Amino acid sequence: MKPLNEKTIRASFINCSKGEASRISLPRGLADLPWEHLDFLGWRDPGAPDRGYLVTEQEDGYVGLSMRVPVGLRRSLLRTSICSVCLTAHGGSGVSLFAARRAGVAGREGNTVGTYLCTDLACSLYLRGKKQPVIGGRIDESLTLDELIVRAKANLGQFLHQVLHGSKK
Repeated sequence: MKPLNEKTIRASFINCSKGEASRISLPRGLADLPWEHLDFLGWRDPGAPDRGYLVTEQEDGYVGLSMRVPVGLRRSLLRTSICSVCLTAHGGSGVSLFAARRAGVAGREGNTVGTYLCTDLACSLYLRGKKQPVIGGRIDESLTLDELIVRAKANLGQFLHQVLHGSKK
């Protein structure tokens, strides 16, 4: 992914107002992020633990999502969950349900869609082995790294499509 600046990130959000986008806490150390290893920029707001954000490049530009995570939900440390984007298995609270308000009128009416993602939104780093889950791990597959990345981008694209259009491709 190409490095993004604050203006590009804030302008990319499709499911919140410009005012809401202007108040989003951006990730710290934006210039120092490992951009060459990211397929999308994902972060959690340290001041609002129920909020997460992601920005990804699509054919027609950058698309950003504001998402919420249920708070106070306890998960068993013995149970393993799998991220729907990168397919990394995590134990305990390593995977969370992220709900995104739909874009446009549907979102203003309160409609949301959700998906299970790595709680820290570091899917790209898990795919590349740059980060390891505390419990769980990557499933052994015969796919190349490039094929894994293509699949993860397609999985994320399906979620984006649901936010934009309300149905799966």
